Amino acid sequence: MSKVDLSVKLGHLRLKNPILTASGTFGYGLEFAPFGDLASLGGIVVKGLSLKPRQGNPCPRIVETPCGMLNAIGLQNIGVEAFLKDKLPYLPWSKTSIWVNLYAQTKEEFAELSSILAQEPGIAGLEVNISCPNVKQGGVLFGQSPRMAAQVTEAVKKKSKDKFVLVKLSPNVTDIKEIAKAVVDAGADGISLINTLGGMAVDIYCKRPKLKNVFGGLSGPAIKPVALKMVYEVARCVDLPIIGIGGISRVEDVLEFILVGAWAVQVGSANFTNPSLVFEMVKELPQLMHRLGIKSLDEWRNSLILE
Repeated sequence: MSKVDLSVKLGHLRLKNPILTASGTFGYGLEFAPFGDLASLGGIVVKGLSLKPRQGNPCPRIVETPCGMLNAIGLQNIGVEAFLKDKLPYLPWSKTSIWVNLYAQTKEEFAELSSILAQEPGIAGLEVNISCPNVKQGGVLFGQSPRMAAQVTEAVKKKSKDKFVLVKLSPNVTDIKEIAKAVVDAGADGISLINTLGGMAVDIYCKRPKLKNVFGGLSGPAIKPVALKMVYEVARCVDLPIIGIGGISRVEDVLEFILVGAWAVQVGSANFTNPSLVFEMVKELPQLMHRLGIKSLDEWRNSLILE
């Protein structure tokens, strides 16, 4: 089989392949070590971290839905201090890129988190979760306002030193292109999209919501068409690397997202149904590229034919 180039260049970073894990679906990475070689992945995005530990929302907080799942975990995590002490040293950060997803409720908290993580050589990049409620604005999500999204991006960039800063966009907006332009103007190094779609599920037999939190985030194959559309739209209005997320469950999906403009992808909910999936994808991708005659991802990216 002829050699194909799987590498992806993100600014000063070079990923060995375009397959990363999505925050909140791969634990802190170490949990999946029994299922494959973590160092073989293009990158590991660990679950969202806050300054202090969080208990998250009450159970039940995960519900299966047709072609997907709803979650209302509430960003339960061990806090940044425990992660740096108990998790990061055991991840293969010298062999693959480790990304930390940031959760905060004020731009000042985002800045403080960034300042702490910027000191760590084992962290390649920061992914800013702007689908967070801004407590100072009465719970309005940062990602629903171009102005607030830009303010968070600026706060993180000022403290992030040489870390690559991805801003993760919410699909729960009127026009995702406006949010994308705002974070690019504010200094983002790249964009990841999409986060989960808002949804709910109910039980007709007890007349109650299936999630204790009532609402949750929909993920899985059900949202893939929405994610593809939004990646396509954003790729045509900004000139920065884009990481595609949403319903990726087979190696063909990886090439679909790159075809419409993504540079790399994150695999999320599919990790729950097949914990070996991302490792299998890393092996299958060069075989699929060879069959399609693709020599490099650069030549495939954004090559969708519209005529």
